[in-house]
Amino acid sequence: MTRPESAGYDYDVVIGGAGLAGSAAAILLARRGARVALLERRSDPEAYKALCTHSITANAYPVLDELGLVPALEKAGAVRNTARWYTRWGWIEPRPAPTGPELPYAYNVRRSTLDPLIRTRAAETPGVDLLPGHQVTGLVREAGRTAGVRASTPQGEREIRARLVVGADGKDSAVAKFAGAPTRSHENARFGYLAHFRNLPLHGGIGQAWFLEPDMAYAFPNDDGVTVMAVLPDKKRLPAFREDLEGSFLSFIRALPEAPPIDSAERITKITGAVNYPLHSRKPTGPGLALIGDAALTSDPLWGVGCGWALQSAQWLAEAVAPAATGRGDLDRSLAAYAREHRRRLRGHQYLAVDYARARPFNPVERLMFSAAARDASLARHMHLFASRLINPLQFLNPLALARASAVNIRHGRTGAASAR
Repeated sequence: MTRPESAGYDYDVVIGGAGLAGSAAAILLARRGARVALLERRSDPEAYKALCTHSITANAYPVLDELGLVPALEKAGAVRNTARWYTRWGWIEPRPAPTGPELPYAYNVRRSTLDPLIRTRAAETPGVDLLPGHQVTGLVREAGRTAGVRASTPQGEREIRARLVVGADGKDSAVAKFAGAPTRSHENARFGYLAHFRNLPLHGGIGQAWFLEPDMAYAFPNDDGVTVMAVLPDKKRLPAFREDLEGSFLSFIRALPEAPPIDSAERITKITGAVNYPLHSRKPTGPGLALIGDAALTSDPLWGVGCGWALQSAQWLAEAVAPAATGRGDLDRSLAAYAREHRRRLRGHQYLAVDYARARPFNPVERLMFSAAARDASLARHMHLFASRLINPLQFLNPLALARASAVNIRHGRTGAASAR
């Protein structure tokens, strides 16, 4: 039965995109009483995003827990994402303090496992209607507000009206485009290619990342014995790299310090990637409209933060707007609260990502922190908290951390700045 306060609307919320952000938002909003239409342009229930780091940073573990996905991920073989990072000063290897708790973690898991899992969970949630084969082709506007979407469906064109429209349709968001959402774009001066390998042993059995300044690479172990291996070189190398993509990709990996033995592993996918992957920051709200996940903010894949931020932004939105979306509050005020939270939590991280995407060497502060973290267990754990997005840039570069880093480097006979010369 339609609630009286929902008269004139088919749903309380319509979400474009049933990936991580959209499915998570649908579940969390429906649990808070909203009637949700979850639109997915692809009809295949096993559809998934292929170009991804396949890693969920530890900042999103509480969202996974609220969604009830942790036991299912463990059962599916998702790998807890401990990692070590190579720098010119040696490896940064975060380990728990001798008498402390284990390091915070979330999971590395292939999107071919994760996407169908969370989408199925959304479809099974009371209050959610999953609508596959529905592609947003426009927005319904009424009195200066977004009041629904138009969609192409297997049965033809359809209009779906809702109090709130959510764009969860990725970095090239159609919802954001139709809404005319203000967007800032920043060039990424690196390109990236990745492939999946089976039976690729890694040092310690954990994730590896290489900061080669300016080139980058990483290897993340995933479910079912599959490792994602990615390279992110400076775009200056692109013409030569593309002349022999496979040879260049494999040679780049073989040349890494403590390189994984790819020649003895089985490559189970082709090499895929992106030559141009700009960083987008969009205004995440408008009248009757919200953007989440990559639709709101697309960061550098180098950092592997997209999955975690997709889940977190879905949670922030649900917490802020659920009552108003069901007609029990001021929707504009609730959307403003979501926008503030999104900006507060992610603006600093994105600022640093945009700066580092220029493919520059480490700056003096980065040299100080990375060199000290390679020499000091406490600073390595501090680095882990930042890489997991559990602390923000100001917390990472707090005066006590900078002082400790300076003291560590002095004890080693040189400062971080001097060691870079």
